[in-house]
Amino acid sequence: PLPQQSELNSFLWTIKRDPPSYFFGTIHVPYTRVWDFIPENSKKAFQQSHIVYFELDLTDPYTISALTRCQLLPQGENLQDVLPRDIYRRLKQHLEYVKLMMPSWMTPDQRGKGLYADYLFNAIAGNWERKRPVWVMLMVNSLTEVDVKSRGVPVLDLYLAQEAERLRKQTGAVEKVEEQCHPLNGLNFSQVVFALNQTLFQQESLRAGSFQIPYTTEDLIKHYNCGDLSSIIFNHDTSQVPNFINATLPAHERITAQEIDSYFRQELIYKRNERMGRRVKDLLEEYPDKSFFFAFGAGHFMGNNTVIDVLRREGYEVEHTPAGQTINNRKHPKTLLAFSSSSPAHSPYVVSQELPLPLHPWKEEEEEEELLPHLLLPDGIDILEKVDRKYKKKKKKQQKKQRLRQFNDLWVRLEESATDPPPRIRIINGYITVEPQPRGHGQSSHAHADTSSAHQLSHSLFLSLLTWTLHMIRVH
Repeated sequence: PLPQQSELNSFLWTIKRDPPSYFFGTIHVPYTRVWDFIPENSKKAFQQSHIVYFELDLTDPYTISALTRCQLLPQGENLQDVLPRDIYRRLKQHLEYVKLMMPSWMTPDQRGKGLYADYLFNAIAGNWERKRPVWVMLMVNSLTEVDVKSRGVPVLDLYLAQEAERLRKQTGAVEKVEEQCHPLNGLNFSQVVFALNQTLFQQESLRAGSFQIPYTTEDLIKHYNCGDLSSIIFNHDTSQVPNFINATLPAHERITAQEIDSYFRQELIYKRNERMGRRVKDLLEEYPDKSFFFAFGAGHFMGNNTVIDVLRREGYEVEHTPAGQTINNRKHPKTLLAFSSSSPAHSPYVVSQELPLPLHPWKEEEEEEELLPHLLLPDGIDILEKVDRKYKKKKKKQQKKQRLRQFNDLWVRLEESATDPPPRIRIINGYITVEPQPRGHGQSSHAHADTSSAHQLSHSLFLSLLTWTLHMIRVH
């Protein structure tokens, strides 16, 4: 049984202003594992906010392709050319083992959604010989039985991004892809080889039954659902980098592990906190009458030099919001968006007002970093982008049509079709997501109305024609 509302976790902070804005801490696990433990006031804060911001825009095809480009070696180079022979051999053997085991790791639910072992392996590990060693290390770290079983359901932050998009909320991102990606590429070669060697050693020991990972996905979920705001585990989830420090390492290797940990803490937590905090401040100042909901990795709100600390230094009052505390937006949104707070199932919605808000207001003040040149995208990502582009064009046309309608034409969709179209399978930075095809909200109702009008018109024309024919017969 779930605990009482007042006992639930709370990773919500309120930025005191009128209207208030919010920080919400997420983790990279399937949202279904944590959703019921997220308090009603956190969900209400999401519902009532005008604008939702994330670290990156995970629904934008550019984000996906830029992340992919950043992970690849320069053109003409392969992993075999840059790695020591022994590590390359062990890596290849481990990936062959994973591919062999993958069918037995898959769940019936995954198969039911159209996810199969070969497809899943290729989606996560395909083109691995072209990737930079640091990204191969992260990939190997995520190719475990527990993580494979969780693929196919959106992780929490991605689910919130999809909900915000579905509810037609204005969304944006406080970071550029390069700002997340380039620090990982900044490790020197000996540190990368050490990290990959340690990751392979951990996985080989797991296979042999002689090693237990200090922080598992299950531990992460437990800490999150129990509301453990002080756990170091969230920093590793936020940076997506495993912990290499352990007492069994020789002294010189322990120093290397500490250097890597310190580098990632500085580059992927502290520096990003500073930059993200400044951009949050800019947004709050630029749109004082709008309520924001900032959903970032939970590690950005814990420990030292957090995003919250940056805001407080700028004079903002930010306080933790317990699960039982009431959420009241003084200035209510002009358009109330329906959002299911008790269950993740989709609910009715109202088309919301579009705001003329730039997604990256800070781009003018900073030089655009060039993407790594001459890098080839994997075919799977290329196909995904084409599908997404087509979907976004279709969506823009629908939104344009909706903007041209008169006030009397605005309507609320109360029912969804009983039959769902086949699912869309999306690959987002290695996360495999199965989601329903976007339904043409309201199209069936309008189509029905249009068909009815057309039917009435043809009926009246037929009667007119019949009357005229009879009149001509009588005259004749």
